[in-house]
Amino acid sequence: MHVLTVLDHPNPNSLSAAVAQYFMDGAALAGHSTELADPNAEGFDPRWTQADADGTADLSKEQDRIARADAICLVFPLFWWGMPPTMKGWVDRVWSWGWAYDQLDDPNMPLQPKRPATLLVPAGASSTTMQDKGYQAALEHLWREGTFGYFGFAPLRIEFLCGSTGSDARRKGLLHRAFECGQAIGQS
Repeated sequence: MHVLTVLDHPNPNSLSAAVAQYFMDGAALAGHSTELADPNAEGFDPRWTQADADGTADLSKEQDRIARADAICLVFPLFWWGMPPTMKGWVDRVWSWGWAYDQLDDPNMPLQPKRPATLLVPAGASSTTMQDKGYQAALEHLWREGTFGYFGFAPLRIEFLCGSTGSDARRKGLLHRAFECGQAIGQS
């Protein structure tokens, strides 16, 4: 299986970058080929433009990467209780109407084939805070039933890597979880 990992963090030495690498290492150990898309390093413009609205934007490079992938992993830090701007723009622009989904003909049928997906989301907040305040449930609902529900991400695994600003031991544990997610991609 070929696994595309999309990383959104401007710092190549960030925890998010390490999470992406550990995930890919786990996937490779499980026998999968891996590919990294790094919109920040590659200069991807996340802004939605008139060309996007008209359906004339050339997103073939990114869409070809997706077409090659049997599974997808998105890695991004929790940013104001959502995706950071570059990941949000990448999702909005690349997974475009008419290519990824068509809500008019059948709002429940993605145009892309179903493929397993994992979201790895480092978060500074503790898991207790995420659960007790309802943040985790709200984000999972938004991403499962909204954004990624339209794209054929099935099954969709969402891993909040909580406490990411904690101790070195905590961060090593989060990296180990990312590795395990890579090993498990595609398993039901």
